[in-house]
Amino acid sequence: MKARRVPAYLWAAPNTAIGLALAALTRLTGGSVSAVEGVVEATGGAGAWLLRHVVPLPGGAQAITLGHVVLAVDADAARRTRRHERVHVRQYERWGPLFVPAYLGASLWLWLRGRDAYRANPFEVEAYRAAP
Repeated sequence: MKARRVPAYLWAAPNTAIGLALAALTRLTGGSVSAVEGVVEATGGAGAWLLRHVVPLPGGAQAITLGHVVLAVDADAARRTRRHERVHVRQYERWGPLFVPAYLGASLWLWLRGRDAYRANPFEVEAYRAAP
């Protein structure tokens, strides 16, 4: 890791810690964990179950980012969503521990206004713009 990247990793660290705990759980339950471009990618195992059954989207999610950790249902999903999820990594680097409250707050505001809380969320709009 380059020294200039240290502040970004530290600012995102509280969310990364949660992601690392889920990555460890994923590994302990038969999934795999690897580092790709400075980001931990955890695939399969309990992480896949959480993505399919806990994420409040129809059918669950293919991947989710927590700081510098990406959980994906499988290696193919990690590859397919990599550009999109890297946008979220950069968002965590910008927002740090405020990312999750900002993301959820934006979703709630959109939902209350009758809009799509996921697709219209500015964080997702930015990510889909970079990687449709």
